[in-house]
Amino acid sequence: MYNGAQDSKLKMKTFAKIVAGLLACLALGLVVFRFTGFSPTGDTPGPGNYPGLWLSGEVVTTPVTDWSFATQYKTDKVQTRTWYGIPHSVTTSHILHNGQLYLTSLFRAGVPFPQGKSWVNNVMRDPHVRLKLGDKLYDCVLSHVADPEERAAVLATRTQPNSPAASSDTPNGPVLHLFRVLPEEGFRSSTGVRSAAAGSN
Repeated sequence: MYNGAQDSKLKMKTFAKIVAGLLACLALGLVVFRFTGFSPTGDTPGPGNYPGLWLSGEVVTTPVTDWSFATQYKTDKVQTRTWYGIPHSVTTSHILHNGQLYLTSLFRAGVPFPQGKSWVNNVMRDPHVRLKLGDKLYDCVLSHVADPEERAAVLATRTQPNSPAASSDTPNGPVLHLFRVLPEEGFRSSTGVRSAAAGSN
């Protein structure tokens, strides 16, 4: 005789097994990506560029004091820390000014800062990032530039090669936000902030 209760229990058990299997596959995939890397897709910020997870490459442990070598790269990739523990990485543009490197993020008119972009929102919550230039990785801290004079000086160099297209900071217009790249060690010593190990990015 047909037993509806038993049939329902059997379906629930089957569903639970399927969910468990999917979760196990997801966990295995994340473990693999943790060691092999899963970089953002696309080399130009904007449409067609999809975010990734962990970045792969050779970690440079010596703090960088002069980023002039970065001019050979049109873009960079930056890995940020999310609140849920899985990294979020994207492709960004940068500007070089007096040997210092600044990452850029263009916010269109009406897009709220920093919530409008996941990676920017992550940086404003936790500034520790992993930056990739070429096949090298650099553990750094990003500092949002709010000083008008520093902004003006950096933006004045946008005509140099590899600099992002100009954007006006006029009211209700697009705004190009700048993030200065600082060495992680220097940031900790000057602010007293204790960061997690480099490998936890």
